[in-house]
Amino acid sequence: MAIFPQTRTSAPLPVVARLPHRTDRARRLPSLRYIGPNWYASVMGTAIVASAGAALPGDVPGLRGACTMVWALSAVLLATVLTARAGHWLHHRDQARAHLLDPAVAPFYGCLAMALLAVGGATLTVGVDVVGVRAALAVDVVLFVVGTAIGLLAAVVVPYLMVVRHRPAPGTASPVWLLPLVAPMVSASQGALLVPHVAAGQGREALLLACYAMFGLSLLAALVVLPLIFARLLHHGPLPLALTPTLFLVLGPLGQSTTAVNQLADAAPGAVSGSYASAFGAFAVLYGVPVMGFALLWLALAGAMVIRATRDGMGFAMTWWAFTFPVGTCVTGAAGLARHTGLDALTWLAVALYVFLVVAWAVAGARTVRGVVSGALTAAPVPPAAATARTR
Repeated sequence: MAIFPQTRTSAPLPVVARLPHRTDRARRLPSLRYIGPNWYASVMGTAIVASAGAALPGDVPGLRGACTMVWALSAVLLATVLTARAGHWLHHRDQARAHLLDPAVAPFYGCLAMALLAVGGATLTVGVDVVGVRAALAVDVVLFVVGTAIGLLAAVVVPYLMVVRHRPAPGTASPVWLLPLVAPMVSASQGALLVPHVAAGQGREALLLACYAMFGLSLLAALVVLPLIFARLLHHGPLPLALTPTLFLVLGPLGQSTTAVNQLADAAPGAVSGSYASAFGAFAVLYGVPVMGFALLWLALAGAMVIRATRDGMGFAMTWWAFTFPVGTCVTGAAGLARHTGLDALTWLAVALYVFLVVAWAVAGARTVRGVVSGALTAAPVPPAAATARTR
């Protein structure tokens, strides 16, 4: 099985992607040729299990220790995927360039930023128990700065390429398009964790307001794309089987924005004046509750579509990692709302979503390991015609 969805939602790859790789460099490490940027989703999905578990209200015996082990695994995964991707760019530059020119693959470059940010945030919230405050803070600062820079770059470059190079056909809008746009929202929520560590004064206030700016940047961009995705579903029917799990990506901007406003509200006292801090706290609830409501509506719709696709024979693909990080953001969002409202119903919602997250992570992780060991996930993509035949 290939690592990318087999049924395309856009124009075919440029001719350069089909040329045989004849150079000595291209013949080295052939298993890395098809390791695309979507592999960072496994890092994101693992890190969010640790962060979301730590964010749950209450004290569940053993949960903190389990989250610490998952954080360590996410750090190892990040190093592994970064190394594999570096090898991909070094030995298979033709394929790497083809990925950038492919509208079905290029949006996954947003996953690199989110993987860095997710591991950095988990280090400061969970990994601190192992490495200490000073080291955890240093790691988070580095990953936050690098991840934010890459995320802002992807939020500009990928849409630019879609306009001037990709030119996707009408009716091919995909939830994958949200990936580079959500990255700045992840920076907004993770930046909130760093605000208290900045010296009081202009620097602390600037970081807080910069996070709100990234919140607005990401939210408004997502609001432009979401109608395109829903219109595609209404006018062209369900997504291809392999792409159906990507419907869960819509939960990303919803859950992550709810998480961001709650964490920024926590960071506001001491960074801005009391009146603004109170307003930010009220905004967290006034914004978060309606958005969480829509997130639950979309979760039900996406879940129904996944059940339908499963009955039609949907097999495993790397798109299954879409069941993890977006749901994890809803866990942290619901936990933040529970913290600010004191409502037990929101606490139970966060717990229920976390159970779903852990199960989805375990299944996706196990199937990914099996695919890597068998070589199915590192093999050349199956031609669209063959993939379509398999789903019948």
